[in-house]
Amino acid sequence: MAALTFELQASGIAGSEARAGKIRTDHGEIITPIFMPVGTVGSVKAVTKQQLKDDVQAQIILGNTYHLYLRPGTGVLEAAGGLHRFNGWDRPILTDSGGYQVFSLAGNRKIKEEGVWFQSHIDGSRHLFSPESVMDIQRSIGADIMMAFDECPPYPSEYPYAKKSMELTHRWLDRCIQRLAETPDKYGYTQNLFPIVQGSTYKDLRDASCDYIASKEAVGNAIGGLSVGEPEDMMYEFTESCASRLPFNKPRYLMGVGTPWNILECIHRGIDLFDCVMPTRNGRNGMLFTTQGVVNIRNKKWATDFSPIDPGLPNEMSQYYTKAYLRHLFVSEELLGLQLASLQNLSFYLWLVGEARRHILEGDFVSWKNEMVQIVKQRL
Repeated sequence: MAALTFELQASGIAGSEARAGKIRTDHGEIITPIFMPVGTVGSVKAVTKQQLKDDVQAQIILGNTYHLYLRPGTGVLEAAGGLHRFNGWDRPILTDSGGYQVFSLAGNRKIKEEGVWFQSHIDGSRHLFSPESVMDIQRSIGADIMMAFDECPPYPSEYPYAKKSMELTHRWLDRCIQRLAETPDKYGYTQNLFPIVQGSTYKDLRDASCDYIASKEAVGNAIGGLSVGEPEDMMYEFTESCASRLPFNKPRYLMGVGTPWNILECIHRGIDLFDCVMPTRNGRNGMLFTTQGVVNIRNKKWATDFSPIDPGLPNEMSQYYTKAYLRHLFVSEELLGLQLASLQNLSFYLWLVGEARRHILEGDFVSWKNEMVQIVKQRL
């Protein structure tokens, strides 16, 4: 089968680096800019695959190597024929490398040249993630896009540590590339590798990492190590500088970002792909992202508001149920509330990137973005 390709369909808008494109994989096309719902253990929480297709209109979802390795395990996934067949999703899947989970398990892991020894959060058992094993695991999961194994340094990091971490990530990348060259794709379709830029919040390290990653001529590239606690302006600064150094004709993926306004500002700076747990996590806690602004559905003010959840969102669920009913579900601790809030937020995120694409193609992205950022930030 064919390797991933990227067709750039629009760019060069006055005052912006925003782009519209089309990624082709063996499991279908991805229209960019795009947001990827996070399906950590092969499931986007509280949302069925049919809802992801029909209501959310997701084009690609993300799976988590660390979690899928622990449960259900690669043996089960291989017996099923890969994650696509296991969970019933027939569109593209991207898997992260487990590097961020290693970052978040700071008290239960040890980083060495060979890889990372860590303890399972489930039963305390010890495991080694190496560049080689992580490539093997992602092969077994069956991702269309696999991420290179990296170390994500915390914010803030001292310069010597950030430099050492970046250089380790580069050495691990070379081992990832070598492992993939030695092993075949699984399940009859092409599995594509994206390297990850690191370097913390030091411009010279970020520049060096971008140049090293670009030299590998991968089919796409990712920017990691941002949205880990640094100020928003700093995230934008390094997103812009990294995007400007990464290959123009390859998709750029900003990992783990973020709020609706973060996404709009980073599309403006040349990013094509995004993922974040925020839509589903915040939704389960009663925070709704809507076309009018942010709603805390638990607030009493919504108790007798019988207007649709989001009248501006062309989604049947958002038009059918009312804010009062959704609030009732939350205060009554009904599971349907979690599902409806998750669907609202994911549908909104996919609508937002779709609208961004439309305005890029129409040439008025900047003015639309500036107006929309203010709308989506306001608390209702």
